[in-house]
Parts: sequence; C-alpha cells; structure tokens
Amino acid sequence: MYLAIREMRFAKVRYSLLATIMLLVAFLVLFVTGLARGLAYDNAASIQNMTATHFIMEKDSNHRFTRSQIGEKDLAAAGSITGEEYAQPLGVRMATVTAEGTALKLDVTLLGIRPEGWLMPPVTAGAAISSQKSGQAVVDSKLKDSGIGLGDVIVDSASGLKWTVGGFVSHESFSHSPAVFLNESDWRQIQSAASARPGVASAEAGTTYSAIAVKANKQQAKQLADLLPDAEVVAKSQAVSAIPGYKEEQGSLMMMIVFLFIIASFVLAVFFYVITIQKSSQFGILKAIGARSAYLARSVTLQVLVLAAGSLTVAILLVQAVEAGLPAGMPFRLPVSDLALTSVAFIAMSLAGSLLSVWKVTRIDALDAIGRAAA
Repeated sequence: MYLAIREMRFAKVRYSLLATIMLLVAFLVLFVTGLARGLAYDNAASIQNMTATHFIMEKDSNHRFTRSQIGEKDLAAAGSITGEEYAQPLGVRMATVTAEGTALKLDVTLLGIRPEGWLMPPVTAGAAISSQKSGQAVVDSKLKDSGIGLGDVIVDSASGLKWTVGGFVSHESFSHSPAVFLNESDWRQIQSAASARPGVASAEAGTTYSAIAVKANKQQAKQLADLLPDAEVVAKSQAVSAIPGYKEEQGSLMMMIVFLFIIASFVLAVFFYVITIQKSSQFGILKAIGARSAYLARSVTLQVLVLAAGSLTVAILLVQAVEAGLPAGMPFRLPVSDLALTSVAFIAMSLAGSLLSVWKVTRIDALDAIGRAAA
C-alpha cells in the first residue's frame, strides 16, 4: 500500500495521464450502456411496464403481437385457469394518426385494453378512459411534445376513426412509437373498419385480440398450454425480444460494449506493461534488499485498483451530469442495477489488464536488474 501510493504521488503526470484514459473509457462504456438500456426500454416500454407474467398468442405467430389473433373463447378459457381478473385482453396495432384540422401526422401504436383492468397504466395528466364511453383515448406524453394536448382529436388515417385525447401517460411506447390506449369498444370499431376495407378478409365472429395478458405461475402456464393447443403461452421476456428490431438493436449495442471492454483491457495492459518495464531496475533493487515478488505484485494491482475506482467515480458523476442535460426525447436509461453491473465489469477489466504487468514483476531477476542499472 505504502509503495503503491508513494510511487503514484511521485510520478503524478504519468499516472494522471493513465487515469484520464481510464476515465474516458469508463465514461464511454457507461454512456453506451445507458443508450442501450434506453433504446431497449423505448422499444418495449408498454410491454415491460405490464405486470403480466405471460402472454397467450396465436400459434406460429413467432411471438409477435402484430401477427397474432386470439378470440374471446380463448380469453374465457384462460380466465378459467388463472381467474378472470388475471386474464386481460390486449390488442396491438401499428397506425398513423393525424391531429384533426392540421396536417400533423404521427406514427403510434394502438393498444386495446380493459380500462378497469391492471393493463391500464397510471394517468399523469387528464382522466383515464372507461369502458362505458367510446371515442376517448389516453396517449403517451411524447405526443404532447408533438403538439397534441388534452381535448384534441386524433384521426386514424386508415379507418377514419376519431378519438378525443382525455389523458396522458408517461413512458409508454411500443416499437419506438408512442402508445395510444383505447377501450374494447373502440378496438372493435378498428377491427370492423379493417375488415370492411376491399381486399381484407372478414374477421371471424366475435372480437379478436393480439394477445391475452395473464398473471400465472409455472403450473398455470403449463395448464394453459395444454388447454389451448392452437395458441402459445409466451413468457414476458420472449414477447419483448420478439418485438421487431429489438434483438438486432440490442445485439449491435452489446457488441459495441463488449469490444469497448476488450479494447480498454488491451490498452491498459500495454500502458502498465510499459511502465513496469521502465521500472525493472527499481523492482530488481527492491527484490535485492528483501522485497518479495508478491508484495511488488500487490503494489501494481493496488495502483490499478485505485486508478480504476477513482476514474470510475468521476465517470459516473459525468454521466449523471450529461444525462440531466439530455433532451427529454432521447432514450437514455441507466438504472442502479445496470450501473453497478457495468462498474463491477470495468473494475474487473482493469484488473485483468494488469495481469501482464504482475507476471512481468514476478519474472524480474534482481541480479540482472541491478546489472542493467549499474550499466
């Protein structure tokens, strides 16, 4: 401990430069991680926010909401296993809406739900929709940023149906588009309008949904799968991963993060190895007067640990400052769990980068080092 700190105080410039490099790497890793988590949440926020454990979807729909059709009979069957209150219908449809009286066009996701059920998100402004009154909608606050306010009327470009914005919710989106929540009556009207279009096959008798959201344990999920042979019981995580572009987007960002860790590990390994080679004579003298290799190796490791911890602390503060200044519409999310995991990985990567230097210290021969110093 004494040797490590004293050396760092003596060679301030050298270690300050190394700390700056580690700071930049830590900041970049944390920032990219925040972007990855933010994009993931923005892509599937409405589904992730639901307290459902599973979704019942049509077989061979590839776990995608927009490809699935589930009928009212399946809903009743699911309710018989989990209890009616724990099985809720969910309709999902991508759409383009316009603000009535303007040329403003917005891409949204229409979500048909039971307003009194547990799929209804908390309303942050205005009032929630109800099953008794049609033509009302609760929309994500992103639409407020686009110029939509309480009482405004939005029109579905495909069907011509209109809904009055009665309230706003926060952080509700699907496939990067803001969510618009409708009741079951409005969802039926959308289906009727879609089936009435030329070239579109008529829907089966009764209302169909994209999925049935259920709260079920493992045993109930197995019973549902046996009871509904023409449907699939999909775990929530599987449903999120099947959202178009989700896996591809997250795969690319995670690859970037992994390569950042690998590159940083190599850079730190090279820097510390060069510094260790430059100090070979000093290490040799210390060994000659009785210093053990384990003591010197601990000194090098401690230097890396102190630099990594200090750089990481400053990087976290910088990321939080940058996050506070980011635009509200920018998807950035770095919860405590992800922050802790990334921080631990960065410390581990830094220590891994020091292994080459530790190996070099243990290989230094005292007599050879003293000879080189005398020469």
